[in-house]
Amino acid sequence: MTFLKAYWKNLILINYSIDPEILLPYIPNGTTLDLYNGKCYISLVGFMFKNTKVLGLKLKNHVNFEEVNLRFYVKQNNKRGVVFIKEIVPKPLITIIANSIYKEHYQTMKMKHTINENKKSNFYQYQWLIDNEWQSISVTTEKIPKIIMEDTLDEFITEHYFGYTKNGSKTLEYEVEHPKWKHLQVIGYDIDVDFKKTYGQSFKFLSSKKPKSVILAIGSKITVRGKKKLQNQILR
Repeated sequence: MTFLKAYWKNLILINYSIDPEILLPYIPNGTTLDLYNGKCYISLVGFMFKNTKVLGLKLKNHVNFEEVNLRFYVKQNNKRGVVFIKEIVPKPLITIIANSIYKEHYQTMKMKHTINENKKSNFYQYQWLIDNEWQSISVTTEKIPKIIMEDTLDEFITEHYFGYTKNGSKTLEYEVEHPKWKHLQVIGYDIDVDFKKTYGQSFKFLSSKKPKSVILAIGSKITVRGKKKLQNQILR
């Protein structure tokens, strides 16, 4: 079953190495952390939903909108996926649908974005409002799309095609289909985020931590398939 179709466009992915112990309470049963060169990563991601259809329908005023999420990486047998700590969108109906059907962790906040494409560079920014303070991530990039090289951290970050959600002792799995993305080389970035306010005390340290990499993926058309319960789970 196809649950959602859309375009994910202009994805900022800010990637930090992290102590895996911090993520243990969030790991869904039946999955394990997916590491790159022995290190654990978490990503702050901002992007645009475009031309969104839920169950084949365009919901009024819910077609084009921003999302910012914090996610980490897991595997389940030969499947590589992501787990979301929190997903922020400006559309309350998206929050209701995702949290009720997929048991995700969406939260509705006021958001805005800026995209400026100049002759020599592009600028992308995503913002969300917490306690009357705007949080912001932004990048400046080159103009020419490039292939993401194999066996790199950037490929690891962008090549996960399943989502896993923890629902008590149960785990839900869904597939996300999209082609391999190209990227625009990042030449500058700015992170103005209060991680404690946005994601809680456990992730406060990210406010002062330097990312290992910052990516601007061009994105593509995506399809989110229907959820299913993970079988033969290993209880933690």
